[in-house]
Amino acid sequence: MPTPPTYTLSDFDFALPPDLIAQQPAPVRSDSRLLDGTRTPAVDRAFRDLPALLQPGDLLVFNDTRVIKARLLGVKASGGAVEALVERVLPNREVLLHLRASKSPKPGSRVRFADAFDAEVLGRAGPHGALFQLRFPGDPLALLERHGHVPLPPYITHADTADDERRYQTVFAAKPGAVAAPTAALHFDAAVLEALRQRGVLSASVTLHVGAGTFQPVRTERLAEHTMHSEWFDVPVATVEAIERTRAAGGRIVAVGTTTLRALESAALPGGSSGAARSSGAVTAGSRETDIFITPGFEFRVVDVLVTNFHLPKSTLLMLVSAFAGFDRVRALYAHAIAARYRFFSYGDAMLLARAAAPTAPAAPAP
Repeated sequence: MPTPPTYTLSDFDFALPPDLIAQQPAPVRSDSRLLDGTRTPAVDRAFRDLPALLQPGDLLVFNDTRVIKARLLGVKASGGAVEALVERVLPNREVLLHLRASKSPKPGSRVRFADAFDAEVLGRAGPHGALFQLRFPGDPLALLERHGHVPLPPYITHADTADDERRYQTVFAAKPGAVAAPTAALHFDAAVLEALRQRGVLSASVTLHVGAGTFQPVRTERLAEHTMHSEWFDVPVATVEAIERTRAAGGRIVAVGTTTLRALESAALPGGSSGAARSSGAVTAGSRETDIFITPGFEFRVVDVLVTNFHLPKSTLLMLVSAFAGFDRVRALYAHAIAARYRFFSYGDAMLLARAAAPTAPAAPAP
């Protein structure tokens, strides 16, 4: 088998005009554009066309996580301002969060958030002590809902509004815990979901609570040196059974977003880690952590088709879609999207991708 090419961080860079970074969502969710990358040449469509591009018996798998109001503003006892982004809610009223301040607060000190409640600093936590662990005086989810802000990505420059509370959330969001939206699913509305049902496209769900690490830049030229963030996910038994039925009937597994793909492919690996040995492709139900890092050369076992937005240069998500659909193919699709002025990133447009054929060994010479 030919040796696959070795990619570096620079291979995933591209120039994007700043005015193509979407600052607001489309007025109607399904009015977003959809680049159909399953065809050659690619076809420019509207997202509401998606049902016609899928086949009866295909299985759409959604991420039903719900974005929490994870951004908090506050002050230390000294009066210094702090800005916090909750990464994860823990038991016993504790939270892990990123905290920006002129001087880091010490264990035992308190931070007052939103001029409404005090939280106790327990100490540093997470990889390399990059996070802080705090104890809230009450239910963290309730306090965040009352006093927090929508955690818009750093490339969206406006302050969060009531409209962001609605639009930076999927219409089927159910399980709170994400600090970033599963953005490919933001395009689905009631009309598209009904059209999919009438088309005979099936649906199932997983939960992956998207962490702030999804925006973590890759700082090493050699991809193998990058430390991937960890996220919690759950694959229900009903979803595993739906996947098995779909495969038996000859249907395709369609992941809505990179978060869904990460959950499904992790659930087909023992331990949910990119370094783990490959399984037979059977998806295992249950909850666990994943730090899977999908780059070109990854062996996909579950997902056949991917609905995804357009991702940042040099990002792990761009590496993931390049691994899925093929490096050269994705590079050409991004060039097309820029020339056609698609809108990029979280509030931007979408793309439909088919899994690239796995490389095969060259045929043996005739005797």
